[in-house]
Amino acid sequence: MDRGRQERPRLLQSPVQLAAFGFGSGLSPWAPGTVGTVLAAVFYWFLLSPLPLWAYSAVVLAASLGGIWLCGVASRQLGVHDHPGIVWDEFAGLWVALWAVPASPLWLAIAFIVFRFLDITKPWPVSALDNNVGGGVGIMVDDLVAGVMTCVTLHLAIAALNGAEALV
Repeated sequence: MDRGRQERPRLLQSPVQLAAFGFGSGLSPWAPGTVGTVLAAVFYWFLLSPLPLWAYSAVVLAASLGGIWLCGVASRQLGVHDHPGIVWDEFAGLWVALWAVPASPLWLAIAFIVFRFLDITKPWPVSALDNNVGGGVGIMVDDLVAGVMTCVTLHLAIAALNGAEALV
């Protein structure tokens, strides 16, 4: 394959691309990263949030480490680094963001908004990682760091709310 030429995604022919493109959500012509994150939130709500924390942690770790390989292979198949339709990184990033956060529609919505804000605006160190790391690691790492930053933000907000409740 000519590496200078971008291939069209072939989700029905490549299970790797199907997963990397978020089961088709990355094909959205409008904001594929956001659409992918919406589907990741649906998966979280119905499949991941009921899990005990140890199992949730194992799934997120597997999704993150497996995502490095998955996104790297899909990127090579397509002949372009970090194709906009590759949204597995958004899946893993959102799931990192929701680690040990109470499973409620409110916290899910807050996590979604904060994660998307950080993923889109790419503040340091997200921007540095996005600009300087290549391959599957490069595709995944900026979203995983945005997920960690979101998770820390949420846990600080939860602690602040719990502290305020204790004062009442």
